[in-house]
Amino acid sequence: MKKFLPLILFFLAFNITAQERYLNQVFSGVDVTTAIYGRNFTVIAVPSLGHTIETGKVGQPLAADIYTPKGDTETKRPLVIYFHTGNFLPFPQNTGASGTRKDSTCVDIVTKFAKMGYVAASVDYRLGWNPIAPTQEGRVNTLINAAYRGVQDARTAIRYFKANADLYGVDTNRIMIFGQGTGGYITLATASLDKYSEVLTTTAGAGKFIGSNGLPYVIERVPLPGGGVLYINGDIEGKVYGFVPPNADGTINPGPPPTGDTLCFPNHVNHSSDFAMAINMGGALGDISWLDANTVPIVCIQAPYDPFAPYDDAVLNVPIPGGQLPVVRVQGSLAVQVRMDELGVNDPFLALDPVKDPIGQAIKGKSGGHINLFPVVGSVIPLDSSPWDFWDPASNPNHANAIKTNPDMTAEKGRRFIDSILTFVAPRACIGLDLPCKASVVSSTVDLNDDDVALNLAPNPAYDKVRIQVSKETPLKNVFVTDITGRTVQQYLNVNSSAFEINRGSLNHGIYMVRMEFDKGNLVKKLIFE
Repeated sequence: MKKFLPLILFFLAFNITAQERYLNQVFSGVDVTTAIYGRNFTVIAVPSLGHTIETGKVGQPLAADIYTPKGDTETKRPLVIYFHTGNFLPFPQNTGASGTRKDSTCVDIVTKFAKMGYVAASVDYRLGWNPIAPTQEGRVNTLINAAYRGVQDARTAIRYFKANADLYGVDTNRIMIFGQGTGGYITLATASLDKYSEVLTTTAGAGKFIGSNGLPYVIERVPLPGGGVLYINGDIEGKVYGFVPPNADGTINPGPPPTGDTLCFPNHVNHSSDFAMAINMGGALGDISWLDANTVPIVCIQAPYDPFAPYDDAVLNVPIPGGQLPVVRVQGSLAVQVRMDELGVNDPFLALDPVKDPIGQAIKGKSGGHINLFPVVGSVIPLDSSPWDFWDPASNPNHANAIKTNPDMTAEKGRRFIDSILTFVAPRACIGLDLPCKASVVSSTVDLNDDDVALNLAPNPAYDKVRIQVSKETPLKNVFVTDITGRTVQQYLNVNSSAFEINRGSLNHGIYMVRMEFDKGNLVKKLIFE
């Protein structure tokens, strides 16, 4: 296995692609401002204070660091909202190397998006759950409530930027959310949950967010005896006020948190929470049933062996000294993309131009043919669960613990992975956000067969060169040669001829794939160099 493949792919991408806004970093600098995108109440201090508190009083505010391209004159730009990792716990108490909107990885990614011509915001969200609760029910209960609050905050952030679109130069029809680790869980849930009832009607673990007492872990609202409803956790968009109710008999619930404590405060309620696209990097989905034909496009990046977010369909576990605590069954990036393919949501991305999508072309053999899946292979298997992550070892109090799952961490390594990831994401965002760079797609990606093209590839096996001959009615446009790992080793653009010769050059003996592009589609043939 070519362990370092993702580390080097970005060199290929930037060598063969002309500099183009939204595909490449065409701006040399960025401007950064900070704003409070909303106010709400957090449970983070309930264990110590006994009640909820307003964000910003203690713990993290609902703040956003907003990055814009320096010197840009465009007034309607796509927006990417970035959600950091951190296990829904504050840093450094989460024992990880990350957990704030100012993490090195977050800053690097949003800076690069801004240099590509986006408005990019790295945002806070409410924290708080109990990963070491003595019962599995307690762990599941507090986790789904944390995720629910995360969805409310994500939609609040979207509405904030819609309310202030002129201030930041945002095109409100071209908003993308991007989540890393825990932020990926938020992103996937925000992209897939259309209504509260879906939290209760799960299929991959039926009723897994309903307690043994028959009550949901998250309660949006309850009917009142005299009519009307009482909101408790608030609606899925965070547009209504929710608070801790009294006991069923009308007496005060002493808590914690006690009756009357705020659980949800509405923000920017006159604006829509809709967005166009989502990126998950290292997170998982609460339940596969949440995906349907109305789900926005989702792109997934994940280490297949990630212990913190199952790659396919498995129980999420929390690591503790000497073992793990099971939490809940979830579906990872592979399961998500299989379902998105089945629903047809990914169909528009099949038109990606291979020339503008070098990462996608190179990893075809590893992604199982799923167009929006990037299985990232780190350099130390199976420990390297987030090879894109980096931090300052000298100043990070959790360095010794965090290095266990990223043993060869360096800033250079992290940035290389990030460059590969953004090279994968950028052409897909062109399609998902309907950006001007959508011209980077081809009109057809039909897979042709021998009956469609009169083709001769000979000699095969070959020693030093092989000749391609096709009919004059179907001239070659582009030719790509890839090795068995999916890495592009030779490419010939704008051939525009019915005859072409591939020279072996310095290629080793072995099996290669030759991808030939024509006006009406593509044809792939195996080639052996002896």
